[in-house]
Amino acid sequence: MDLFLFQKINGLAGNWPFLDALGIFFAKYFEYILVVSVSLIFGKKWKIIAQAFAAAVLSRLVIANIIRFIVRRPRPFVENHVNLLLDKTVESSFPSGHAAFYFALSFIVYKYNKKSGIAFFAAGFLISLSRVFAGIHWPSDILAGAIVGLFSGWLIWRFSKKF
Repeated sequence: MDLFLFQKINGLAGNWPFLDALGIFFAKYFEYILVVSVSLIFGKKWKIIAQAFAAAVLSRLVIANIIRFIVRRPRPFVENHVNLLLDKTVESSFPSGHAAFYFALSFIVYKYNKKSGIAFFAAGFLISLSRVFAGIHWPSDILAGAIVGLFSGWLIWRFSKKF
């Protein structure tokens, strides 16, 4: 199922220059807009901003890296012919660090601002999907990263409520 979904999504790459440019933008650059948007949405509410980035860092730099150390999964371009749109990276593919980071960030944003949170989840989904489109992640990497991110966001949110 993973290979089938990957082939369907990544198979769209390399056919239309505009779609490729859009995929690269979402996979590589759109994330910076989200990071800045957290500060713009919450202004001087430093507690919320700190929670959002603590959840994102916990998911990406701690939990995802521990899982990557244990589960060594090669990226799609290592084992298959893919339409690769981004630079190759040699680190393990599972789970997606981008999905973990942006779903954790989105969880915290959602807890404090529902409308913005929905927009952040949609943006996180676009970033994640575009990384499959670009040939550097399997769909299951994205799903696992999203679960790690949601768990990290929930954990930081619960922990911060106690203090």
